[in-house]
Amino acid sequence: MVLNHSPPPGLYITGLGSQYPPYLLGPEKLEEFAARFYDVESPGLCRLKKLLQINRSSGIETRSAIRSYESGFATRPEAPTISELAEFYHQAGVDLTTQACKKALRESQISPQHVTHTIGVTCTNQGNPGFDLLVNRKLGLSANVDRMLLHGVGCAGGLAIMRAAAQIACGASMRRKPVRILAFACELCTPNVRHDLAFAEKAPNAENISIAGALFSDAAAAFVLCNEYAMAETEITPLFQLLEWGNSLIPDTVEHMAFFADVDGYRTVLTRDVPQYTKHAIGPMFEKLLPSYQSQIQSSSGEGVGEVAKSLGVSDFDWALHPGGEAIIEGAKQVLGLTEDQLQASREIYRTRGNSSSATVLIVLDRLRSLGKREYVVATSFGPGLAIEMAMLRRCEVDED
Repeated sequence: MVLNHSPPPGLYITGLGSQYPPYLLGPEKLEEFAARFYDVESPGLCRLKKLLQINRSSGIETRSAIRSYESGFATRPEAPTISELAEFYHQAGVDLTTQACKKALRESQISPQHVTHTIGVTCTNQGNPGFDLLVNRKLGLSANVDRMLLHGVGCAGGLAIMRAAAQIACGASMRRKPVRILAFACELCTPNVRHDLAFAEKAPNAENISIAGALFSDAAAAFVLCNEYAMAETEITPLFQLLEWGNSLIPDTVEHMAFFADVDGYRTVLTRDVPQYTKHAIGPMFEKLLPSYQSQIQSSSGEGVGEVAKSLGVSDFDWALHPGGEAIIEGAKQVLGLTEDQLQASREIYRTRGNSSSATVLIVLDRLRSLGKREYVVATSFGPGLAIEMAMLRRCEVDED
């Protein structure tokens, strides 16, 4: 077989920014909060007690939250409506996203007026026009910016917007046009905790409860992706070169993860079988993308075939694994044979901030810059479908030490 060593895509991440809200909630806070509205010691509330048990054993020490459990919606006897959650998101969520975007733009040394495209994603807000329009206006972007807002991708959203940005940038390169794409994700999950508790109480049995109320947190993240024509107009050193990406559905798993508007508020479906499916999906996706990734490295390095086409494997990469839960991290570690060193960024974010849905994998990638040391990087996340997203990158600056 003859490999086609075509030039790699000239796609570069030039800035990353993440923003957490100011509050950190330990596991005990959820228990105190639940006790305000339920007799958690009642034998009839075994399903809710199961959720609180999972909360204590999740491996999360603190979750980031946009508000404490002593203010706002948490102090009211009734749960917030979807319209109230939307109004709150359009203020607090937009502010959080704007802060993350400003960090990414500042690192990229790109002024808001030079952004050509924006791609946003969230699953905790709905509406038309989308929240991305509010973010763009707050940043002072041009009215001519090409906007895109993704929906329905859940926790996979951070890499779904990276995939969309890559495809747009490649199309622009074919037309020899520079693009500077600002992509962002924001999730406010903790305002929905009253609904999480209510749905746990009503679950058919303790084995079928959603564990969302014990895992999810709030955060925003952003990155700037430029093609080679935009890079020719700047002197900054990019952070990563994006060389390969892909996504796929895991067959017959659609019922295991969902997030949707119900009559009583937003409802999360997250079954205990998710880790079993996700851990077995990572390896095949990695092996599918690896040959093309190695080919792109060879084309960009100018080295001989024998030197560059060496057998890269799982152990050669730093991993930005979406920390969807302790079982997801442990499952990937077991099946792929990963070391704690390769997973340290995912572990740290999960332990100290929890799972912030679509924004999380981008935050892990951001954290990996100072924790990781390998030249090769792979990021992967999972969302409803079940869907797996993966991106393979190469550090543009590697610490030889």
